[in-house]
Parts: sequence; structure tokens; C-alpha cells
Amino acid sequence: MSQQLAYVIVTPYSLYKSRTGGILSRLISRTGLDLIAARMFAPSAELAQEYSEVVISANDPQDRRIQEHIRQYILHDFSPDPKTGRRRRVMVLLFKGEDAVRKVRSVVGNLGPDRHVGETIRDTYGDFITDENDQVRYFEPAVLAAPTPEEAESKLKLWARYSDVDGGVLEQVNDYPPGETPERTLVLIKPDNFRFATGRPGNVIDFFSRTGLFIVAIKVHRMSVAEALEFYGPVREVLRTKLKDMVAGKAKAALEKEFGFPIGANEQQALGDLLGPAFGDNQFENIVSFMSGRAPSACSPEELNQPGSEKCIALIYEGVGAVAKIRDVLGPTDPSKAPPGSIRREFGSSVMVNAAHASDSADNAKREIGIVRVGENTFGKIVADFYGKV
Repeated sequence: MSQQLAYVIVTPYSLYKSRTGGILSRLISRTGLDLIAARMFAPSAELAQEYSEVVISANDPQDRRIQEHIRQYILHDFSPDPKTGRRRRVMVLLFKGEDAVRKVRSVVGNLGPDRHVGETIRDTYGDFITDENDQVRYFEPAVLAAPTPEEAESKLKLWARYSDVDGGVLEQVNDYPPGETPERTLVLIKPDNFRFATGRPGNVIDFFSRTGLFIVAIKVHRMSVAEALEFYGPVREVLRTKLKDMVAGKAKAALEKEFGFPIGANEQQALGDLLGPAFGDNQFENIVSFMSGRAPSACSPEELNQPGSEKCIALIYEGVGAVAKIRDVLGPTDPSKAPPGSIRREFGSSVMVNAAHASDSADNAKREIGIVRVGENTFGKIVADFYGKV
């Protein structure tokens, strides 16, 4: 069977209730598909109107009544707030693989008044509540997905056409009380979460939802060696100096065992001065290789800027005290020293393989966001390359 693209649109309410992690976890682990792109949108009235006009389909297993509710929902909940003009946040996830559309839709599920078992995403996060007269009291679809490959194509082309003007790093989509100044921070869900189809990326995002912060950008990224060198560049000199004492102690013990005579303090310090920088450089190369999939020493100049083989998810979180809140949930670099309930304690295994990265200051967040180019429109490019002109 040929490869297909399938999308899932996470609704404004699901984002507001921080259900993104749980939704993503189910989609990755239960479909086995490759998450190849993700993009935040703040739909204009035009995008909401145009999308609402194409959602009703004779090929959709949901009855016409529910499809009509979805159409009205899109017009009401995807459009800018009529009172304030503020746009609402929407996330689009893009998957690729064999039979992708059917696999995604089976995990998403259908809406109906008798579905309460929690088997699908909509069973768990969606609502279709009626009164004694069979009138709808509350309706929330949680996510939207196409029923057929043909409709996935037409709707993805629609969203791709708006992906530059309505998508990217969202601005002024969240409301803050007077006197509160939000900041932004970068999070990278690291490659160790993508070794196989697992719910870990979504689970990590679910942990970050405890902060009460808002996701304003998302990108599936494959870091090049050049990007990794720049991103982690400030760490290099720290590694060259910080590890001297550890290297000196290990070298002393190894040499004493090998040669059978004691090594004094001065000689031990000299060993650290000699070997510490080299060991630090080696560790730095391992970090770059872990994030990009390529060792800098093994790269030709042409390969430095090519996308790496390792995948991560880059997110920008916004809110008051965003940097400190994210780092508190993440935990310290060494998972063995992280407190219970932190991300690195739950998902990390070593100082390098520690689940996620988070900026340590607002200034570093700006620097790192620029390196990773979180606002880059890879979503639109992938859709255009797969289907042709959109």
C-alpha cells in the first residue's frame, strides 16, 4: 500500500485544557505512524469559513446531524473571538505512513450520544451531550480528522495555503491580567523519545502541561550538525573545564592500577589539565551526535547543514515565569538527582539521554528559538511536496 498523509487538528478547547499530550501519545503509540510535521495556527475568519464549508462529507461515517454540528463548531470556535477579535489557538499534526488516514481516524473515533467507553480520543476527550428531547446541550469534538485519503488531501491543501499567514509562532493569542508580563521559553523533546512508536513524546508534553503555560509554536525538527554545534556551543568550554577533576581521578586510579605506584596530587592535577579538555571535547561531540545523528568529526563541509537523522519536537511555551516553571517540571540535568515527579526522573536515563531540553533564561530562549527556527513552515512544504502545488 502506498504512503499517505493524514492530519489531526487539535481544537482550541483541547489546547486550552492541556489535552495535547494525551492526544499525541495515543496517536503515535496506537497508529505506529511517523509524525513528520506540526504547526500552530491562529485561524482567520476566512480560514474558519473556508474549512467549515468542506467538512460535511458523504464519505464520513458520522451522520449528517453530527457533521453539521462540527461545521457550526468550526465557525464558532475556530473563528476569532467576536468580542475581542483575539484569534484562537489550533494545532495541526501531520502523520505519514501506509494506510495513514484510516489508522488515524480509527484512533480518533466518531462522535455520538452512546459513545462513553474511552476507547478512542473522542470517547475520552470529546463530548456529545443531549437532553431529554434529544437536543444537543454540549458539543466538543476534541480533534478533527479526515475520513478518506481524498478528503485528507483537499483539506491539507487548504490548511497549507493558510500556513504562512495564519500559522507559525503565534502572537497575542493569550490574555493576561494587567501587570502580568509573559515570557517565552523553548522546549526540545529529545531524540531518545522517538526510538520507536511510543507515547513518550506525548507523555512528556503532558508533564509540561502542569505549568499552566500556553503552547504558541510547535515544529518537528531534525537538527543539523551545524545547528547542534551552535545550539550547544556555550556548553563546550564548560565541559572542557568542569570535567577536569573527574577525568584526573579516573586517570590516577587507572594508572596506579596499571603501573603499581602511587600518583601524587600535583601529577593528578596535571593529568586533569592534560586530559580534561580532550575529554570535554569528546563529550561535546557525543552530544552533537546524539541530537543530530552525525558526529562533527565524521562530516564533510557539505553535510554540516543537512537535516540530521534524529527527530525532536520543538515547542515554544508562553506565560508568566515560563522559564522557571518549565525547568522546575523538567528537573536537573542528571536524572539520578531529579526529584520524583519530574520529567527527567520519569523519562531520563543519563545526563545526555534525559528526555528534554529547556532554555535556562529568556535571553537563551531567544537565541535557541532562532537556531531551531521554530516558526519555519515545514508543514506547508511537506504538503506541497507530497501532493504537488497547493
